[in-house]
Amino acid sequence: MNYDLAIIGAGPGGTDAAEHAATHGLKVVIFEKNKLGGVCLNEGCIPTKTLLHSVHLLSEAQEGRKYGLSIPEAELELSKVMARKNKILKKLSAGIRMSLQNSGVDIVTEEAKLSGKAGENFLIQAGETTYEAKNVILATGSKAFIPPIPGLNETAYWTAKEALEIDELPKSLVVLGGGVIGMEFVSFFSSLGVEVTVIEMLPKILGPMDEEVSTELQRAFEKKGVKFHLETKVTAVRPDVIVAEYNGAVLEIPYEKLLVSVGRRAVTDGLGLETLGVKLERGAITVDRYMQTSVPGIYAIGDVNGVSMLAHTAAHEGVVAVDHILGGKEEMSYHAIPGIVYSNPEIASVGRTEQELQQGGATYQVHRVPMTLSGRFVIENEQANGICKILTDESGVILGVHLLGNGSSEILVPAVMAVQCALKLSDLAKVVFPHPTVCEVLRLAALH
Repeated sequence: MNYDLAIIGAGPGGTDAAEHAATHGLKVVIFEKNKLGGVCLNEGCIPTKTLLHSVHLLSEAQEGRKYGLSIPEAELELSKVMARKNKILKKLSAGIRMSLQNSGVDIVTEEAKLSGKAGENFLIQAGETTYEAKNVILATGSKAFIPPIPGLNETAYWTAKEALEIDELPKSLVVLGGGVIGMEFVSFFSSLGVEVTVIEMLPKILGPMDEEVSTELQRAFEKKGVKFHLETKVTAVRPDVIVAEYNGAVLEIPYEKLLVSVGRRAVTDGLGLETLGVKLERGAITVDRYMQTSVPGIYAIGDVNGVSMLAHTAAHEGVVAVDHILGGKEEMSYHAIPGIVYSNPEIASVGRTEQELQQGGATYQVHRVPMTLSGRFVIENEQANGICKILTDESGVILGVHLLGNGSSEILVPAVMAVQCALKLSDLAKVVFPHPTVCEVLRLAALH
């Protein structure tokens, strides 16, 4: 039971780190008390996108006449959509297990915690067994944050986990929180005819995202009948009414179901951090640029360090941590982390926003074109609009790219590379993009 590396948590960060380490000759064990794949596979990224894909297909079928099609009986069968989701999760989970095993990683399906040291090795307790490892990566993820609102704990409510397991649609839904998770559920339920209301404390939805694209997404939802209460604070929850305050006035908002989606918090309870003195800050584990905690040899990646709660961030942090264990000096960089809202329409962003640049007093230029300059976008999105916006400094270096329109998530990659590599607008303009594709709108924006 002696390993070079022990990983607690088998989400995207933990599993990628395990395979990377094993591929480079380390003896690795990974612990997971629930299901392989973590929240991302089982309660987050994958199941939500599965449901959203079904409702997107439904919307296209219902709007078939725009494309010369007549599909009069298009309807969604919720039970079959849920069954398909479960089938996909099972298939992907099996794939993760097989990939780990093929890499030579030992898998332990027990809750694990740090329990001290034995010489130079760390001790990990899992069930009745004690394991030793020279290095440890903590990748325990996050859980939904439940705010201390009077009456909330006495009322039945959903988090994302429960919303992904429904067997019937409510007539009305209040979504508490206008972040990414909340907006994806807004897209799902509103597309199925549910009366949706969003309550958000901030002046805008999707707080850190570019204001122009988030505002346009809100308008698109409002056209579908979604109601928004911004700068509104919930003061109490009753079984069928939300009590809130806006600009000094008291609002009473009726609902059938309530979805609480106001953020997530790192899972650190029961990890035994105190046995080794691993430091926390605001409930998350503090790390350096190599993902190492305050205790040399112990690393923390993904949501548990609270820096960037995204699956792809966790995966790269895991690689950085393993490379440091192997003697490398690659530092984790967060300046080109892509952010996606898989709604209908989609938002995709990377790098700095206009608001960040303005707050920092930076001089910048905006290169904006409509997505409709792409012939492929017009073909596939009848009567739809969109935005492609590139932000540069005075010398033309690309600082940020922000897209609104279906297909945005798939065409963002060249923009991520441009921000990561500090390319100039002229560099992007020289790239020969295939035609007709939606991604060529990036080149068209670079030429403006």
